[in-house]
Amino acid sequence: MIIKYNNLYTHFILVTLNRFPCINEKNRERIEKYITGIINNNDSKLYAIYANPEHVHFIASRSVKLSEEALARIIAESSERFINENKLCVGRFAWQESAAAFSVSKSDVDRVCKYILNQPHHHRKVSFAEEYEKFIKFYQKTLQQKK
Repeated sequence: MIIKYNNLYTHFILVTLNRFPCINEKNRERIEKYITGIINNNDSKLYAIYANPEHVHFIASRSVKLSEEALARIIAESSERFINENKLCVGRFAWQESAAAFSVSKSDVDRVCKYILNQPHHHRKVSFAEEYEKFIKFYQKTLQQKK
């Protein structure tokens, strides 16, 4: 069967190796545009992206042909190569081996987009470690409530 429409929204978080803050403001937009192209070239649609110094948030509706893991792997491998070939970070750039992917309901897409685009302001108040811990606790609590 061929699926012609999907509603598979996912909020991804990719983290630099050892959470090293190597994505600088000068190259942030170029990295975001490259990741946008990867998503588009994989029959998926990007809604929002923001590259912080040590992590990247983005929300996309992904192709039914790709799992969250497959799309994250494609993005990580390709963007690592792009960043290193173009020397957009000091030293060798790499993402951590694991990433996070959170499903988002269609009714929450706008809220998550605003959250992602508000990253510079958000991280003046909350560190990435605190933010990530809150995400994990929230989703673990949600899973436990469903059981």
